[in-house]
Amino acid sequence: MARRTRITRSLDEAPKGAPASPHIRRMIPQFDILDEEQLVRLEAQVDWILQDIGIAFRDDPTALELWRHEGATIEGDIVRAPADWIRSLCAKAPREFTQLARNRERSVTIGGNNQVFAPIYGAPFVRDLEGGRRYGDITAFENLVRLSYLHPNLHHGGFVTCEPCDIPVSKRHLDMLFAHMTLSDKPHLGAITEMSRAQDSIDMAEIVFGADVMENNCVIMGNVNTNSPLLVDKVVTESARVYSARGQGLIVVPFILSGAMGPVSTAASIAQAMAEAMMVCAYVQLLRPGAPFVLGNFLSSMSLKSGAPTFGMPEPVISNYAIGQLARRAGLPLRCGGSLTASKIEDAQAAYESADSMHSTMLAGANFVLHAAGWLEGGLCTGFEKLIMDADRLGSYQKLLGLGLDTSDEALAHDAYCEVKPGGHFLGCAHTMRHYQSAFYEPALSDSENVESWEEAGAHDMRSRANARVKQMLRNYEAPPIDEALKDALEAFVAKRKEDLPDAWY
Repeated sequence: MARRTRITRSLDEAPKGAPASPHIRRMIPQFDILDEEQLVRLEAQVDWILQDIGIAFRDDPTALELWRHEGATIEGDIVRAPADWIRSLCAKAPREFTQLARNRERSVTIGGNNQVFAPIYGAPFVRDLEGGRRYGDITAFENLVRLSYLHPNLHHGGFVTCEPCDIPVSKRHLDMLFAHMTLSDKPHLGAITEMSRAQDSIDMAEIVFGADVMENNCVIMGNVNTNSPLLVDKVVTESARVYSARGQGLIVVPFILSGAMGPVSTAASIAQAMAEAMMVCAYVQLLRPGAPFVLGNFLSSMSLKSGAPTFGMPEPVISNYAIGQLARRAGLPLRCGGSLTASKIEDAQAAYESADSMHSTMLAGANFVLHAAGWLEGGLCTGFEKLIMDADRLGSYQKLLGLGLDTSDEALAHDAYCEVKPGGHFLGCAHTMRHYQSAFYEPALSDSENVESWEEAGAHDMRSRANARVKQMLRNYEAPPIDEALKDALEAFVAKRKEDLPDAWY
């Protein structure tokens, strides 16, 4: 059998500095699965929850007092309010806003027809081919920040790409913020687990951007979960008072396992998620009208035999589409989905579940996608190879969303048909030569060669190719430039705060 000449991209082509990675400006429509009658029924359910069932605001008298002052009905810690009032408050949040990056060329616009991809958030464990599964540490965390910075298909750094478990809980947010602010110049999130940590995030962002810029721009966001079902705790309300009161962004995500934190009904869980998030959005707008807000959805089905969450299943896929329609009708930017899987390694299960989850997220129109790359084991583990494999796949979504189908004169290729005779081929024609470098998306990690060439090159599977790519990217990494005075100011802030904080491991 004749063998084709093997054409591969050298690992030496791994980027040294981050290439351009603008967020996606969507050119194709969202996929809407609900008709008007279904949307009206779901919105009526949302309104019923807001007005008749209510949402608890727990352990935060300051939040309850604000609601009481504004005229909501308070019973214990349950807040009820007219749905039209809550919707009018939500309408004050911007439909889209820009989060500035330290390098302004990497700033992202969230909302509207824009989509932004960010890596996994919150995993205590990491995994790679050599080290296996282990607790995350600061070295792993910093390397994940570097990889997220380097990869052009990740537009945002996220925040807790893994937990650096070798640093006290009371202090690790400072090291994570410093890493994001110095090892990358992409936008990122801040800490939320305690009010003081959220304040540290705001204070460090002010060092980087200045108070004047922060007054009129979003430069950092917090990502918080409601305590479903129907409970907003002080982590959320205190984060809102820190981030939103300064005009910074807040992402609020009800995390609902249908059958546990919501009914065994996808429709009911979708409405519950909308009600919980919209109630917090209204609270944010009471604090500061016009503060940036992102409505989140993280709805998962579960095994009713074991209680374990399941991913990439039809129910959460449907929820992505439905929540997308409801968020657009509410006029709010949306965060949902990602490359989610319950698999422990990068195997066929991980590929199927991640692809189904991410594809529905993409078509649903999610404006900010956390967990777009690196997620394993139901979110308990960040996979180094999985991060690069997922990010590689994000490039195909980026091309699909950002281009759609080109029907220009050049794309219809009249000159090519005039040049190539019947029965001929287009490989060497002028039209092909003009476009051969950019005509099709070429995933860096996929191998499309014949089996003989693949075997001669070592018969590497996708995991081993991704592992090699990770190593080369880290070897080639060069930190983005940063003003030394700015870096010194950040270091001094971190050192001072660490002196003030006792070590705490919980």
